[in-house]
Amino acid sequence: MIPHSARGATRGGSGKTKMRRLKWPPSIASTPRMDYTLRPATLEDEPLLHGLIARSIRALGAGDYTREQIEGALRGAFGVDTNLIRDGTYLVAAAPSGLIVACGGWSRRRTLFGSDARAERDESWLDPGVDAAKIRAFFVDPGHARRGIGRAILEASESQARAAGFTRFELMATLPGLRLYEQSGYVARAPIDYPLGGDLTITFVPMSKP
Repeated sequence: MIPHSARGATRGGSGKTKMRRLKWPPSIASTPRMDYTLRPATLEDEPLLHGLIARSIRALGAGDYTREQIEGALRGAFGVDTNLIRDGTYLVAAAPSGLIVACGGWSRRRTLFGSDARAERDESWLDPGVDAAKIRAFFVDPGHARRGIGRAILEASESQARAAGFTRFELMATLPGLRLYEQSGYVARAPIDYPLGGDLTITFVPMSKP
């Protein structure tokens, strides 16, 4: 059964999406930037999101991960979770041209990270009175990085989760994403080495707030 708070947000690609301009934090108010529009992702966006995620981690993750780790993680640990889109909790930022340049969101389900291809998934519903909302799958196009887009999507995601009754948040951070989350009040726990197959692993960092 879908919780009452999730009803009406499971249309996926159908229905009208609400769009709004991003609000920029004061710390980046003087940074040169375009105007970006934030909206819920649709299933029609999925092919573009696959490309965006691959571009993002290949460029922005190159200083923390090997090529083999990145390509291995793109087979499951990184990618699109279409349940987030169907639930209406995955957001995209679009440039004035309409190009999707960033994505990220939150979830009221127990799965903490990974795409549709990841085997270890738990799609059961969280209880806002007990559980922490999951912050999920943040990626920014390298040509639009460090303009505050990720932070703006994070703030919007937290706001939506609070409106659904959640008061705590948790996520699985990539090494390139640590700084964003630390600056946003997330506290890191011990890193984990997630298996990618064979002897290959990749390091992630569980984080929580508050």
